[in-house]
Amino acid sequence: MKEMKWFEEMETRIPKGKVRTRFAPSPTGYMHVGNLRTALYTYLIARHADGTFILRIEDTDQGRLVEGAVDVIYKTLAECHISHDEGPDVGGPVAPYIQTERRPLYKEYAGLLMQRGHAYRCFCEKTESEEDSGDFDRAEDPCRSMTQEESDRRATAG
Repeated sequence: MKEMKWFEEMETRIPKGKVRTRFAPSPTGYMHVGNLRTALYTYLIARHADGTFILRIEDTDQGRLVEGAVDVIYKTLAECHISHDEGPDVGGPVAPYIQTERRPLYKEYAGLLMQRGHAYRCFCEKTESEEDSGDFDRAEDPCRSMTQEESDRRATAG
């Protein structure tokens, strides 16, 4: 595990003393006026401060991805003359800018948190309504007290 060394190295790549704003749309639907408003505000803040405007694609909800939505994001921003300085198509010092491409990194650190007892896997079934309403109570989660061995066994079994 990289532990803190990776974070320290990443920190040195992030430009200092400069405003950095981010627009992170999810391609689970097409751009709408709310997305565009957020992009415009963050773009204008960056430009006003001679800063950096970053585009990150928040594609972690793979089950709801809409084919072609990422292309619509790029096209809409271009048609509105909103250009990003860092992003999936232009790169930058803290790439990758597509969330799912960061999974290996997240998995490594999730493992470190579990090893240290600061996180655990949850195998509980939950309904969409529980998640949407906030009624899914993690404090009562039986997986919280599961042994690491049982958690590993279940994870391996899928």
